[in-house]
Amino acid sequence: MLSLSVRQISRKLQDGVIVPSDVCTACLYQAEKLKKLNIFVRLTKEVAEHQAKESDVRYTNGNVRSLLDGIPVAVKDNYCTRNIETTCSSRMLESFKPPYNATVVQKLQDAGAVLLGKCNMDEFAMGSGTVDSIHGPTKNIWQSGEKYTLLRNVGERATSVEQVQGCNSTHGSKMVYQELHHLSSHSNKEGSSSPSEEGDWFIAGGSSGGSAVAVASGAVFAALGSDTGGSTRNPAAYCGVVGLKPSYGLLSRHGLIPLVNSMDVPGILTRTVDDAATLLNILAGHDLLDSTTVQDSFIPLDLSQDIDISRIRIGIPKEYNCPGMSDEVMETWSGVADILERAGAEVVQVSMPHTPSSIACYSVLNQCEVASNMARYDGIEFGLRTAENRSTEELYASTRSQGFNETVRGRILAGNYFLLQRNYPHYFLQALKVRRLIAQDFTHAWSSGIDVLLTPTTLTDAPRYSQFISRDNREQCASQDYCTQPANMAGNN
Repeated sequence: MLSLSVRQISRKLQDGVIVPSDVCTACLYQAEKLKKLNIFVRLTKEVAEHQAKESDVRYTNGNVRSLLDGIPVAVKDNYCTRNIETTCSSRMLESFKPPYNATVVQKLQDAGAVLLGKCNMDEFAMGSGTVDSIHGPTKNIWQSGEKYTLLRNVGERATSVEQVQGCNSTHGSKMVYQELHHLSSHSNKEGSSSPSEEGDWFIAGGSSGGSAVAVASGAVFAALGSDTGGSTRNPAAYCGVVGLKPSYGLLSRHGLIPLVNSMDVPGILTRTVDDAATLLNILAGHDLLDSTTVQDSFIPLDLSQDIDISRIRIGIPKEYNCPGMSDEVMETWSGVADILERAGAEVVQVSMPHTPSSIACYSVLNQCEVASNMARYDGIEFGLRTAENRSTEELYASTRSQGFNETVRGRILAGNYFLLQRNYPHYFLQALKVRRLIAQDFTHAWSSGIDVLLTPTTLTDAPRYSQFISRDNREQCASQDYCTQPANMAGNN
């Protein structure tokens, strides 16, 4: 049951084969069973069970709200949830309970979805591994020691079940094309995946790693992440699920605790493209509480229509073939391009000449906005407040020193340096000019008749924890986000 898509489980609910309460119970059991992966920072069991019972009544009375009605979902712990702790995986907000829901969370609940819990993340979404969290790191489901089976998805049916003894790649070419998976309820029988080396495991990616593993493991059917430079797409690639970063302004950011206001986007994680489209249709639209949302009416996606792929022109940006990209990713990238070309699409090489400058540009703008956004955490209004009382300045310093980890403090320091009056024109203004050039690269591609850009998401498959922490947070983000952050800079999907 937990391996089904949103549409499939919704059909079973509507046919009366199962009821929402049973689905909720199964998902809670799965989440509890996988505690060692550290997926959730908290399970909202009472909330979920109450919402599932309300959904039971709606199905009985024929008042189903949407395809999501009665279906368990999870949200990243940087979305405000009414009267439920929202920590951003930071000591600074360890006891913070928002008095309201984020707009996208409210839309999920209005659609009848069941909130199973809040997912782990890098502190304040600053990271690409979900290893920098006060709750501890999240582990990838693949080669975690938990038994799973792969199910090939053929139309509406899952067939060709094969037991798996582990996998050498978390997003190898075979999986990319046709496979979904679910976890068996057994753990010690023949066919279980090989456990990772003791104390060393594959990372989940970040910063939305908890949300990605929640979906990949079958604990929920869909989850919300956030994406500032790849934080939804990166863990989706590492965990073998679908990650969607909508265009800037398509989904409301109201209630999403900000990292970089000009780049933050609510992200969607599911197991199928159809499920991602279903959530997008529910969540998209103008929000009076977010002035950056697009005011034009949103036209829902309909994936049931046949697409004439021969009319699609696909661009391959040559600059995305960068140092550090693994042979496996290169082969998969080339293989997908070949598949599309054989299916009738026109595949051409394009140039995005300012891509190599995007990481440096992103790093400056990111840290400048971080410095501004983190200024609100001063120990006065909300969040952590230390016992230091000799002066206001010392209270500020003590609170921020104890409340933020080294990564956050480092970005604040760098951002304030870039924003100094003497440095402002040399760093911040120059970065804005480069950002405009990066956006123009995308504009030129679209104006040349390109419909879709085909690029890798990450440079390699998921590294082991020991390999990942051998480099500092800034270095990892610079390499892991190379292929993803230009879209955030340009505002494109």
